[in-house]
Amino acid sequence: MFLARRIVICAAEDVGMANPNALVVANSAMQAVHMVGMPEARIILAEAAVYVAQSKKSNAAYLGIEKALSDVKSKDTGDVPMHIRNAAAKGMEELGYAEGYLYPHDFPNHMVKQQYLPDKMLGTVYYKKDETAENNKNFNN
Repeated sequence: MFLARRIVICAAEDVGMANPNALVVANSAMQAVHMVGMPEARIILAEAAVYVAQSKKSNAAYLGIEKALSDVKSKDTGDVPMHIRNAAAKGMEELGYAEGYLYPHDFPNHMVKQQYLPDKMLGTVYYKKDETAENNKNFNN
């Protein structure tokens, strides 16, 4: 299980968005290892390790979440915009919660331009797509 756990971590941390399916493969392998046990689990571990090792790599999501966590810990990031705050309790709408919210699924391609970051954080980018990693070929190709 230790090896399976390490393969899952590698799939998320090192492969990341360059091949999101690596996490699915690694997690499925971990579940199968748990169910099957040794010695047969060695085959499952080998397949998952090879798949993850041969996958393109990108740590862009990892770097993004680390930057976001650092910002939250080290600076005043401001308040969540009122229009994206959930009016979960009675009376919250009267306070301006959810007023003017644009539901993305009501728009073409399920995308809508609206402010999600607090005013103090406008222009901040946390996820930067790693074009180099996504354009590299697998080692076997």
